[in-house]
Amino acid sequence: MENEKGISVVIPNYNGHILLGQILPPLYEALQQTALNYEIIISDDNSTDDSVAYIRTAFPQIKVLQSEANRGFSPTINKGIFAAKYTMLLLLNSDVKLMPDYFEKLLPYFDAEDTFGVMGRIIGWDDDTVQDGGKYPSFHGVKIKTGGNYVPLESKPGERLYSMYLSGANAFVSRAKIIMLGGFDELFAPFYVEDFELSLRAWRIGWKCYYEHHAICRHKISASIKSASSKNVVRKIYYRNKMFLHAIHLSKNKLSLWYLQLILETSLHFFTGRWWFFGSLKLFFLSHKEMLESKDKFERLSFNKKNLKTLNEVVNKITSSLGGISSKRFV
Repeated sequence: MENEKGISVVIPNYNGHILLGQILPPLYEALQQTALNYEIIISDDNSTDDSVAYIRTAFPQIKVLQSEANRGFSPTINKGIFAAKYTMLLLLNSDVKLMPDYFEKLLPYFDAEDTFGVMGRIIGWDDDTVQDGGKYPSFHGVKIKTGGNYVPLESKPGERLYSMYLSGANAFVSRAKIIMLGGFDELFAPFYVEDFELSLRAWRIGWKCYYEHHAICRHKISASIKSASSKNVVRKIYYRNKMFLHAIHLSKNKLSLWYLQLILETSLHFFTGRWWFFGSLKLFFLSHKEMLESKDKFERLSFNKKNLKTLNEVVNKITSSLGGISSKRFV
């Protein structure tokens, strides 16, 4: 897939008027420092504020894509991904602000043919507290955990550190490779785990995901969900999507063990009164056919199923590479 060298920035947006006005000027500054061609695409998820009108007035050079319905992260950002024209894609949340030299340390990663992408360090909007570092994998039984981070305590020049996945908030990826993978799996809409799953597909096919500690951006933490009912909806979607992740990517033997573990956890949730978990199970089984289609689509894409790395092989590769590195881990 031949594309002009440059950077396409894709920003999914929903009611982000106030934050867009704060992140776009620093984004332009960072892009201009690269001396590369660039474009900015805002993919709007049927906002109900005046985001679109604001962008078209204040930043008329930005390409705006509008959805007629609110569909969630994956469908919204995919629309921007497939409309992009340059070789590298920065997938950027509307609440993330780049430092001026953000791209300086990231661009050399794409000199390697097997680079899928790289993410930088995410710190607080108003302080230097690290919110996201490289993603460190670990298991609970046969279940892969999705929340582990690490930061190196010492950094050597030219050292390249693996990341289990690239955060959807600031993933800098090869356009050709993400297009080959079909973008984010819309099975995971409206939100959560889709960035982990995309990166896992890249790892399993033989590409690499990296963490660059010296590329820094700031993130404004959103207000927490206040109502208990809303929290339960979020939990149901999150755990449904973790079920999708395992059902798609575990090997046959591990999958049997995972279902056994799922039965045990279901019993535990029953006795502890966590009824929202049964909503996750219901959603998972209602979409079981679509999940199998996603699994089959990925395996057909890889051409030779036998060459696919297993989830455990990916995890072992990452943990062994980080084994000799002094680091701080956190959730």
